Amino acid sequence: MTEITTISSTAEFLLLGSYFAVLGIMAVYGLHRLFIVWLYTRYRRSAPLSPVAPEVLPSVTVQLPVFNERYVVEGLLAAVANIEYPRELLEIQVLDDSTDDTFLLVSERVARLRKEGLDIVHLHRAERVGFKAGALEAGLRRARGELICIFDADFLPPATILHQMLPHFADPRVGMVQARWEHLNREYSLLSRMQAIQLDAHFAIEHAARNRSGRFFNFNGTAGIWRRSAIEDAGGWQHDTLTEDLDISYRAQMKGWRFVYLNEVEAPAELPIEMRGFKNQRHRWTKGAVQTARKLLARIWSSDIPLPAKVEATFHLTANINYPLNLVLAALIVPAMILRLQFGSGSFLLLDVPVFLIGTGSVCLYYLMAQRELGRASMAALVGLPLVMAIDASIALNNTVAVVEGFGREPGEFVRTPKFSLGSPGESWHTRIYRGRGGWIHWAELLIGLYFTGAVIFVARAGLWPAIPFLMLYQFGYLYTAAVSIAQRYATRPLDFAPVLPSASRSGVWPQRIGEG
Repeated sequence: MTEITTISSTAEFLLLGSYFAVLGIMAVYGLHRLFIVWLYTRYRRSAPLSPVAPEVLPSVTVQLPVFNERYVVEGLLAAVANIEYPRELLEIQVLDDSTDDTFLLVSERVARLRKEGLDIVHLHRAERVGFKAGALEAGLRRARGELICIFDADFLPPATILHQMLPHFADPRVGMVQARWEHLNREYSLLSRMQAIQLDAHFAIEHAARNRSGRFFNFNGTAGIWRRSAIEDAGGWQHDTLTEDLDISYRAQMKGWRFVYLNEVEAPAELPIEMRGFKNQRHRWTKGAVQTARKLLARIWSSDIPLPAKVEATFHLTANINYPLNLVLAALIVPAMILRLQFGSGSFLLLDVPVFLIGTGSVCLYYLMAQRELGRASMAALVGLPLVMAIDASIALNNTVAVVEGFGREPGEFVRTPKFSLGSPGESWHTRIYRGRGGWIHWAELLIGLYFTGAVIFVARAGLWPAIPFLMLYQFGYLYTAAVSIAQRYATRPLDFAPVLPSASRSGVWPQRIGEG
């Protein structure tokens, strides 16, 4: 009997110890988010000044990496063709890895633009070696520009964007200038509104705070301009991670190159509107960040960069550990409550609630400040914050898988995010040909949502009322994410089909340039 009691006591100790350890680590990251908000407030007035445009303009190569983007690529090409810059100094490369009729659309459009006098080339690869990083590196070898401007397929850059961003390269130490993403389909759905709020904070608060306080921030893969020599000095584009942008950002800044973030320069783009596509994107970002941390953290700490930059880089590159911690917390929270019922609800109020408030309070402040800074503060934004946190918590399983994969040896496949060129809530994507990748995740999310439904009922009966709001965030998030994923998985199949082109018909394989005749 004594042995059973000892085993039971040990199990309880391990469970509660694990629970509080997870809470403690998550509280540290919550406090760090508050620190980012404080940094932004302290350096709010330290935005980079707009220097005078140089008398001699540099040559610019605009790179457009594309892979199967039939719905958005023509809009991208039209927008880039309207960029205001001397034509003799502007080169455009369409880096096309497409295997469907996007290849034909690009070929036709490029031919028309060349006839109109634009220096634009269509560079096609039959094999996606290195995925996006491989395409950028191959294009760079042929580029003639001193500066390299990059836009993903769903972006619609404004005509003035080069004139807004290029003056900052008057400082020879500047290696990259990043614009802020704006969102063409912000109001399309609950999912798109949630993503817009998250990305607004990432750019307007996080990027600005890091950049203005002298810490490192990262190029976001698009809507940025690089000094070519900075790319080359950093070791070029490498494809041993899925976040080539994050990887090269740290390598370049460790070499001494300075980055500039411009909050006032907007580059509109499309947010994912399909749940599986959204989860694929977040999986790629998470896995790539873990790969980058594994690759670079030791080098960062052994470098001679300032200590504040090292500490911030560590928080930045390891922040995704919160997803597996969130999943562990989801599994432990109810058993921990049951074990502690013998102590009454006071222990929960004393220990758990403050930690949860640090986490939720820091997130709310972070998001609300971004909305205010961008002139969007409203009651709707305030009311929507619990939904943002709920959906973010609900992708913990999806992103935990990504974290685990990130510690593997292989970089993995760069899975593109389907884009549809839809902005109005009344427009349907269900007949479009592209889909995000599914799997078993949505069924597991459904089970977790049902588990939290039972947990809400249990704590209500136990009188642990302070716990209910937190549990309901998990409950709603997992049920919503699972329900939308399953519904979209079995939605009407596409009615139109893009042909998959055989290699023989895609005659323009590097090193041949298409459309130069």
